[in-house]
Amino acid sequence: MRGALVALLGLEPDLEVVAEADSADDVVPRAAVFRPDVAILDIEMPGRLDGLQAAAALKEKLPGCRTLMLTSLGRPGLLRKALDAKVDGFLLKTVPPAELVAAIRQVAAGGRVLDPALAVAAWDLADNPLTPRENDVLRELAEGAEPPEIAARLHLSTGTVRNVLTAVVGKLNARNRTDAVRIARDAGWL
Repeated sequence: MRGALVALLGLEPDLEVVAEADSADDVVPRAAVFRPDVAILDIEMPGRLDGLQAAAALKEKLPGCRTLMLTSLGRPGLLRKALDAKVDGFLLKTVPPAELVAAIRQVAAGGRVLDPALAVAAWDLADNPLTPRENDVLRELAEGAEPPEIAARLHLSTGTVRNVLTAVVGKLNARNRTDAVRIARDAGWL
């Protein structure tokens, strides 16, 4: 995908690709050297950081570099996370090439671009009903940890972890723990 994007942008006389990053961890160091006007990132990038974390770090370290998220993850909760990370644009990879190029120009000129369907869906998205502790426990569960492991990692008793998970399932109107993880991921809370 990155190669196709570079080729597409190479056809535009007023756009120049100054650098590429192999991972989200490389975004800020490469941007510090090449000073791009716009960084085009994906949410799912290899590395310790994800694309949203890289965008937030980029905004902090190089506030003059604007960011456009180009992703296949079209979930309203992720759009809200991207907006919290202060990205300047959020589009799906299915956007037609002409619209993508126009969006890059708009972001470079100081504008903001959002996928319209996602913007409407995010508007109606409920706030996260989970407490920070419930989020922490559910995140550990989502990463494959069992209640005894979660308890050890978070310095809780196994019974407390089970009670928290029961509360999470109820709050999210989930069928079970796995469904609670799915609901929270779809909403962008994990």
